[in-house]
Amino acid sequence: MTDPTSDALVHDPEGGLPRLLEIMARLRDRETGCPWDLVQSFATIAPYTIEEAYEVADAIERQAWGELQGELGDLLLQVVYHAQIGAEAGHFDFHSVTKGVADKMVARHPHVFGDESRDKSADQQTVDWERIKAAERAAKAETGVLDGVAPGLPALLRALKLQKRAARVGFDWPSTTEVLDKIVEEARELVEARDSLTQEEVAEEMGDLLFVMANLARHLDVDPEAALRAANAKFIRRFASIEAALAQTGRRPEDSTLEEMDALWNAAKAAEKAAKAKAR
Repeated sequence: MTDPTSDALVHDPEGGLPRLLEIMARLRDRETGCPWDLVQSFATIAPYTIEEAYEVADAIERQAWGELQGELGDLLLQVVYHAQIGAEAGHFDFHSVTKGVADKMVARHPHVFGDESRDKSADQQTVDWERIKAAERAAKAETGVLDGVAPGLPALLRALKLQKRAARVGFDWPSTTEVLDKIVEEARELVEARDSLTQEEVAEEMGDLLFVMANLARHLDVDPEAALRAANAKFIRRFASIEAALAQTGRRPEDSTLEEMDALWNAAKAAEKAAKAKAR
């Protein structure tokens, strides 16, 4: 039988976070819960967590503020979901999750919540933040410079974090010139691998080139994930222009030629540049 108090909370539109926690507990109830939710685990939910985080980033990238609220709600649901599974397994619960992150924020901001001076630049605060994080890693016996960089991160983002860690101890090129030289070298090795090596070796050389490209982004102070998302969006936009132009003649891309589509692509590119120039 459903607890009347629980049922009232679930249907209370002003129930806030307690309502969401109760909804998740009900979904995972062994007797009355949802069959799909009951068979989920940390591992099966993790891909949805990553997907929702990217959808938040996408809404921000597009400045789709009307969508952002919903995407943030979806991401919060992922935290609640993992916390519920953790509570059922006796590992942690939502309270301990929030307590842990709150304690961490207080500890990492002694200039706000402690006795340290707030008279410091954002750059100095970044240095202090990394110093505190290094002490936290040491307390976890993570003594290596690269320890603690999560393997589950998207590969491009993880490459960036690994390179930042190494740069802090002086393992870094002094300028973009050396990075660009390395890109040329890696591109040459990739071409050589394509012509004479196995597919596995080609993949290795491709990885080396991508890794150096991430390093170039870091040296240029560019977020490579955001840059690639923007490039993806641009590709979609321009290809849609090709499709629209062909549709006016009753055709589809497969009915066209590469030369024609390339010309339509260049026309879309020129139109975008003209629109940007006019907006300035």
